[in-house]
Amino acid sequence: MRGEPYLSIRKLLGEDPARALLACEALPENDAEAHRLAARALHALGQPDRAAEAELAAIDASAHDPELRKAAFGLIENQLHVAEPILRGRLRENPFDVAAIRMLAELAGRLGRNGDAEGLLRRALELAPAFVAARANLATVLHRQNKTAEALAELDRLTEEEPDNPGHANLRAAVLGRVGEFGAAIALYEEVLAQAPNQPKIWMSYGHALKTVGRTEDAIAAYRRATALRPAFGEAWWSIANLKTVKLDEADVVAMQGGLADPGATQDDRFHLDFALGKATEDLGRPEAAFDHYAEGNALRRAVLPYDAADTTLAVDAAIARFDAPFFAARAGAGCPAPDPIFILGLPRAGSTLIEQILSSHSQVEGTMELPDIPALVGELGREGGYPQRLDGLEVSHWLSLGERYLERTCGQRREGKPYFIDKLPNNWLYVGLIHLILPNAKIIDARRHPLDCGYSNFRQHFARGQAFAYDLGDIGRYYADYVRLMAHFDTVLPGRVHRVIHERLLADPEAETRALLAALGLPFEDACLRFHENARAVRTASSEQVRRPINRDGEGQWRPISNRLGPLREGLGTVLDAYPDAP
Repeated sequence: MRGEPYLSIRKLLGEDPARALLACEALPENDAEAHRLAARALHALGQPDRAAEAELAAIDASAHDPELRKAAFGLIENQLHVAEPILRGRLRENPFDVAAIRMLAELAGRLGRNGDAEGLLRRALELAPAFVAARANLATVLHRQNKTAEALAELDRLTEEEPDNPGHANLRAAVLGRVGEFGAAIALYEEVLAQAPNQPKIWMSYGHALKTVGRTEDAIAAYRRATALRPAFGEAWWSIANLKTVKLDEADVVAMQGGLADPGATQDDRFHLDFALGKATEDLGRPEAAFDHYAEGNALRRAVLPYDAADTTLAVDAAIARFDAPFFAARAGAGCPAPDPIFILGLPRAGSTLIEQILSSHSQVEGTMELPDIPALVGELGREGGYPQRLDGLEVSHWLSLGERYLERTCGQRREGKPYFIDKLPNNWLYVGLIHLILPNAKIIDARRHPLDCGYSNFRQHFARGQAFAYDLGDIGRYYADYVRLMAHFDTVLPGRVHRVIHERLLADPEAETRALLAALGLPFEDACLRFHENARAVRTASSEQVRRPINRDGEGQWRPISNRLGPLREGLGTVLDAYPDAP
């Protein structure tokens, strides 16, 4: 890239772009760098349309570049350690290589670094505005970051450029679903499927939207259409199993085992199939076989989602050290006084969706979803100097602005005009101290469930994202223990600030616990809260079908049949189990 004739052309770019362009045109047609340099020359000559064509030609030519092909193979095989040094080396050598920029953005997205991916894709589009694939990637990354308006703006442009592309319509439907426009999303999926009926992934996405609005039978039909089109499609099988109230039969088990044996099945297919087979064999009364499938699925998932339990322990240590009583006293009342948010937090699979469904049946409370906004604010604070250490130096006005920013970020999720709304992201337990400081009048509910039931339920659940601790029994136990330790600290330094709902007590006496919950929130009792299963609202979590039934105790004690295999979970929980005499 640095040799002749490129050096002389780069020199000409600043002196005589017309001559530089002629020099580029004399190079071979498959020379990607020649096309990139031609694009720069054309920009300098005020010909943006021709420059865009040259950039696209450079991207096409890059497909034949041996090093980029090697990086692409690394991405396809999920060997990110192979792809990353190649791409970074290429961009150090040539920061204008748009194909490499886009590939590095894909790698960043795979690692969950969506902000980095966004920056790279914006750079790619700055260099090559007509690069449709990069724009589609940008829309996806914006969607992942909950930047709905920006994602829709990119999709508008993509639709203008490629009006018949079903992928763009599919992503638009997903974005619409994110903001609660499920009717529009379902209609869009139906339009896409009328044009492209043999797309299993779109049938699955359609099924997700149908499930969310309570059209369970239609959702099952959509998922089964996806598995009929692609029998090894693990995620579609898991989507059926994940309905919880649906039981897969022996014929389904045989079909899924066939999927595992299919040489075309990907790793993603395999762990989804194992989780689905775990649910199916458990329902068929074979708990040991179910555990084996769950263990295999978790091992596959764990291999691509590294997690170190010590990091969570250190984060809890830091939170306990920072958020002591004097720290809170010195900043009392500094945050935003709005009482609107109700945070439901704790571990996943601890009953938070049931609590949300009860509360969202109240006339003054709106249910939303698991909102990513508190972790996003924490991430910004961390980049500014480390979290929670960065909090020491914040001015009083900053606490107020952080609370206001949270409300601004979440306003798009509030669609019913009710005075209160729910944020039920479980992982917010780690940020109770920050929530109290920036929103001192917000309500905080801790959803807690028996540690062995909760722990094994997490082990049985495949999470789409965000719960890397859940793929190892020992990690789950340590995570639960750290959560209990931090919540006990807040009970001490902020007595009465957090209202705890014990899942088993709620199941045993729903009226008494619901009345206590509403009283803690300062809300009058409404009978509709006891008839939560009649609530037709959209529910976007794994418990969506369970909370559409009256309270039942089907999920209690599911750890007991495989108790002898839960040693790592017990070890991780440690002294937490001392409070549970039924869990020796």
